[in-house]
Amino acid sequence: MQRFMLASALGFAVTISSAFGGGGRSWLAGDHHVHSEFSGGYPDAARVGDIASYAIGTDGIYPIVRNAEMARKYGLTWMAATDHGGPNLSRLHYERSYPALQRSRQIVPDVIQFYGMELDTPGGDHASLILPITPDERERLLRLESTYAANDVYPHDPARDRGALMLDALRAMDGIVSKPLVFANHPSRGSKVVGDSQGGHAPAEMRGWNDTAPDVVVGMEGAPGHQAAGLRQGTPEKPIRGRGLYRNLPTFGGFDVMTAQLGGVWDSMLGEGRHFWITANSDSHHNTADGGEDFWPGQYAKTYVYARRDAGDIIDGLRQGRIFVTTGDLISALDVTVSSGRAKAAMGEVLPVRAHGDLTVTIRVRQPGLPNAVGQRPLLDHIDLIGGRVMGRTSDPTMMTNPTTKVLHRFTARDWHYKKGLHTMRFVVKDVASNLYLRVRGSNTLQGEPEADAKDENPWSDLWFYSNPIFVSVKG
Repeated sequence: MQRFMLASALGFAVTISSAFGGGGRSWLAGDHHVHSEFSGGYPDAARVGDIASYAIGTDGIYPIVRNAEMARKYGLTWMAATDHGGPNLSRLHYERSYPALQRSRQIVPDVIQFYGMELDTPGGDHASLILPITPDERERLLRLESTYAANDVYPHDPARDRGALMLDALRAMDGIVSKPLVFANHPSRGSKVVGDSQGGHAPAEMRGWNDTAPDVVVGMEGAPGHQAAGLRQGTPEKPIRGRGLYRNLPTFGGFDVMTAQLGGVWDSMLGEGRHFWITANSDSHHNTADGGEDFWPGQYAKTYVYARRDAGDIIDGLRQGRIFVTTGDLISALDVTVSSGRAKAAMGEVLPVRAHGDLTVTIRVRQPGLPNAVGQRPLLDHIDLIGGRVMGRTSDPTMMTNPTTKVLHRFTARDWHYKKGLHTMRFVVKDVASNLYLRVRGSNTLQGEPEADAKDENPWSDLWFYSNPIFVSVKG
């Protein structure tokens, strides 16, 4: 059961102002995984690799500028153009998609548009590769894609599809002054069991990436795109594929099992003290209104970054974990702080404290003042404060659980104070004796834990938000 209020179609806020200021920063919504018409295909097998025969608009169907215009409509400040790779597509991106991005930047200047691609990672599944905006971004992507993308050469070279080459790619990225970012996309989409290396991103793979380039590989999609798949009318020839197009394992409240499972893969990585963040995005190719399975950028899922309206600071916020994610515009601002005496830390930060002291956790949440894209104003049912121990790096890179993770407190309307559009709540963690992390999630449903999603589920009825963690380091 979900909680929401129906509202008239008053339109959607073009900009979302932050509830919390500081250093000129505010919560800026964005999407790091968006496809355009340049995610196409080679219709003639005899001409694969001949980019003159490449058919645009056969997978992703919209021009880059159309994506940017819709991102603006649905309240995004930033987005990344991340088209698919393939045989010789590094040259296509250089010659055709980059000029189209430049035109889009001119036409829609109020959406900061990053250049990148959905990298066909050597030895693994897809990942969003996002480049900082620099004068040589065009040449950078050409160099990285042509050298390392698993499918850029034709005929296919098995040597290009090795995990060792991905590590070489990450070392190269780490050596760039303005480092790019990499997020593992849809981690469990093809997995038959959690952590299946044959169908998704295995925990050992993501740990290896993060170990090799911790300032480049900074997280994974917590909520994958293609969330509108359950809304399409199924047929025997084309059955409903379900949220995220997850083939075997379902999503849970629209989130990948690696994120949604309490004490699961994400918690196991946080329990090592890894700065490994989660995001949400559209993976937009073909909108549900046009018969597809996707939402527009920002129409359903948003990744909020606490940053100035500046491309460099947005990249920094993504790198440092100043991020929360939400679906269905359940919330529009989230402030989580942990304090001990005068010391205080926020999302992505580390708070050093003395042993056996108390911690005060303060959570402030703002819900949007306008209805979401389907005219609803969802109501928060509960907010969970989650904590787990940080035990240091594991000797087993396949580890998928953190048994110390638990819900420390569940807040409902009885527990929070509402004033000037903000829900405020506090909780004291007493006598802290060991290193830990704290994170927050919330929902409009009555579900204690996120439940497996049915293939035909209406995603607007099952909304969640997740914060990224704050780490607490105990001294003495």
